[in-house]
Amino acid sequence: MIRAAVRWTALTLSAILFLVPFYLLLRNGLASRAEITSPGWTWWPKQVHWENLAKLFQQPDVPFARSILNSVIVAVLQTVGLLVLCSLAGYGLARVPSRYAKPVFYAVLATLMIPTSVTFVPSFVVVSSLGWLSDFRGLVIPGLFSAFSVFLFRQYFLDFPRELEDAGRVDGLTRWGVFRRIVVPNSRGFFAAIAVITVIGSWNAFLWPLIIAQSPDSWTVQVALSGLLTAQNPQLNLLFLAAALSILPIVFLFAFLQRYLVRGVMEAGLKG
Repeated sequence: MIRAAVRWTALTLSAILFLVPFYLLLRNGLASRAEITSPGWTWWPKQVHWENLAKLFQQPDVPFARSILNSVIVAVLQTVGLLVLCSLAGYGLARVPSRYAKPVFYAVLATLMIPTSVTFVPSFVVVSSLGWLSDFRGLVIPGLFSAFSVFLFRQYFLDFPRELEDAGRVDGLTRWGVFRRIVVPNSRGFFAAIAVITVIGSWNAFLWPLIIAQSPDSWTVQVALSGLLTAQNPQLNLLFLAAALSILPIVFLFAFLQRYLVRGVMEAGLKG
């Protein structure tokens, strides 16, 4: 009984600490600038300024609605592309017999040791020379491949039941047919886990979109937040409200699909 009470107390305190930042975002987002900077503290604004929401979407220098749409488009395209490319690469390294499979796999792992910031300049030069600045191609295509995702897919496919694949080959399926009709449908949970991780990473990306999205119409939501912060006359209440709105999609995504994250890490095995 005492152990259960201690456990629930710890969980309650942890939940409260987790929710405090969200409370502050909402409280400050619906308050006036004077209340935010006031030395006196109130738990809730004396007058809730719902008009802040309309002001946020009417900012002439920061197209916030457009930035949310851009982030959605980039996250969806990048997630779909990454799942296709990395799953095929991982399956090939795990199942296609070749003496070059392990060297290629080790080369992919070696790229994980290279800091991302080191590749920014050459990547920017390539994207700029292709004319992809302020373009969805420049935002999406460089992020379609992830060495870490290839590693996870390979580890997962190493433990995938070979009996199912052999049954498909007996039925006359090619290797591509086995992958498309047997492997993928029986790996939906793991694909969902990688998709959630990719969406969160794409949505929260800041440095690369900041470099590539040079036009306000191509800004993602994180770049738009920085635009609100670095404005000549920053409106703190709108910044807090924008931050609250920008994290809502990720919060809902994590709340409904968090089981796939745990399941995906467990199924990856991290062995092989």
